[in-house]
Amino acid sequence: MAVHAHPDDESSKGAATMAKYVSEGVDVLVVTCTGGERGSILNPKLQGDPYIEEHIHEVRKKEMDEAREILGVKQEWLGFVDSGLPEGDPLPPLPEGCFALEDVDKAAGELVRKIRSFRPQVITTYDENGGYPHPDHIMTHKITMVAFEGAADTEKYPEDEFGPAYQPLKVYYNQGFNRPRTEALHNAMLERGLESPYEDWLKRWDEFERKERTLTTHVPCADFFEIRDKALIAHATQIDPDGGWFRVPLDLQREVWPTEEYELAKSLVDTSLPEDDLFAGIRDNG
Repeated sequence: MAVHAHPDDESSKGAATMAKYVSEGVDVLVVTCTGGERGSILNPKLQGDPYIEEHIHEVRKKEMDEAREILGVKQEWLGFVDSGLPEGDPLPPLPEGCFALEDVDKAAGELVRKIRSFRPQVITTYDENGGYPHPDHIMTHKITMVAFEGAADTEKYPEDEFGPAYQPLKVYYNQGFNRPRTEALHNAMLERGLESPYEDWLKRWDEFERKERTLTTHVPCADFFEIRDKALIAHATQIDPDGGWFRVPLDLQREVWPTEEYELAKSLVDTSLPEDDLFAGIRDNG
């Protein structure tokens, strides 16, 4: 189970990993916490389209349907309302009724229902910083960690209301946007005389003094990078197919950095680090 904040997050974070596991017969469910209603139209080719602006929720749902089909995963909505990304100094208050203002334990209960129904062995989500500090990403982290424990807690989440208790075995944080990967691809582009899209990224990394995370798990999935990109492009309101996401040739990516990275946050099975499989310690134990 991959728990994400908005439609498009599943295609930009761990998509090649999911497609790899689907190809191996693994049952993969994406849980999308919000509908992305307050997301800006980031693709300049679609900005100013009155239909899209008026029907953004419907449009993003259709984009999610297309990306789901491309990745071969199942997908369900948690049903919360996008909080938007507040901007300004000081930051404005979050809109009433949005996901980030929900009670954490109550919102986690909705995810507990999904976990108890789907019964995943492995869950992926974001770290405590949300991967980046969007309030919905941070809230996604919070409810996932509560739900990981709560799925087996029948006192907090009674079975007659939330379904039969179940305990997932491992939870990971997506860490695909890590500095070693970014620097490796940046340097490889420059060595080949190509313009790197990561120069500004690396400058901002230094400016924000972003803490380096522990990359415990590198999943080989280079054969599925093309599927990942197709799924991402399906989110047309969010992704410009001519933008920076796609400036690093796939062949170069496969050669230089053929994996997606994760940070093992909790495990109830024995495993040796580093790993190359999210199911390490689970497959071994049958």
